[in-house]
Amino acid sequence: MLIPSPRWLRGDDVAASEITPRHVFASRRRWLALAAAGAAGSTLAPWFARSAHAATPHGAKLPATPNNSYVVTDKPTSFEDVTTYNNFYEFGTDKSDPSRYAGTLRPQPWQVAVEGLVKKPKVYDLDELRRLAPLEDRVYRHRCVEGWSMVIPWVGFPLAELIRRVEPQAGAKYVQFITLADPKQMPGVSGSVLDWPYSEGLRMDEAMHPLALLTFGLDGEVLPNQNGAPVRMVLPWKYGFKSAKSIVKIRFVDKQPPTSWNIAAPNEYGFYSNVNPAVDHPRWSQATERRIGDDAGGGFAALFAPKRKTLPFNGYGQQVASLYAGVDLRKYF
Repeated sequence: MLIPSPRWLRGDDVAASEITPRHVFASRRRWLALAAAGAAGSTLAPWFARSAHAATPHGAKLPATPNNSYVVTDKPTSFEDVTTYNNFYEFGTDKSDPSRYAGTLRPQPWQVAVEGLVKKPKVYDLDELRRLAPLEDRVYRHRCVEGWSMVIPWVGFPLAELIRRVEPQAGAKYVQFITLADPKQMPGVSGSVLDWPYSEGLRMDEAMHPLALLTFGLDGEVLPNQNGAPVRMVLPWKYGFKSAKSIVKIRFVDKQPPTSWNIAAPNEYGFYSNVNPAVDHPRWSQATERRIGDDAGGGFAALFAPKRKTLPFNGYGQQVASLYAGVDLRKYF
């Protein structure tokens, strides 16, 4: 028997219809397959999804040097949670869909085209791209616009290393990221949740910031498919959807590029999308978050996972606030 997941069982203060945009919620699965007799001992919906399938197998090692300048004191989120609770709509809108279905993605061979207003445009093979600069281990906080967070050890190098090599022209003001959109590999792109391919963008000074990480690995291993293999961006001071996954093109442009969620719901998702607890999403507060894994061992304890206060710029304000001096972050959200 299928029964809906009530609010108290989700351990959430936000209605399910408000956790994703309305047009997405209308098409996604709304029900959890719970046996009525076992419902009393159940945990939160994310943990149902997490345990509904086998754990992600570990991948090939990706050696890197720890960068202690980018390590937070928060407890890292478990590899299991990081790889089984994801947003990656190219494989489905449920949090468990990427880990279930991303096995169809073929991350090798792979090329990334760097083009537009640069003096040295180039198509990089993955291995060549990965060797452009020494790989670093960095532990970053990650904050999703939906109200959950993680602490993730990434492997990559600053995007600025690539930018310097391709030598942007004077007119290049923004960097746009285009991701793979192959319905044969990504079943979600056959749907109309977003306009495909996925597009994201940064101002040039944001892209040059040392926190902006061109990322190839997770927890000392190559990226799992569901986490954006084989190359993605990680921007820890912005909401997670700004960090484009499975990148195939990096374009240097003179005008602010279109971004997928801003196109889909411009009143809800701005171009900047900096983590800002003082600016609510139109349908829920951004002032607090729940850290995935703060469930004290699972079971009913998950219902009492404490809410955390969300930090401005996700706790990276000292590093990035100067980028937005004089910018009205309520208007340019």
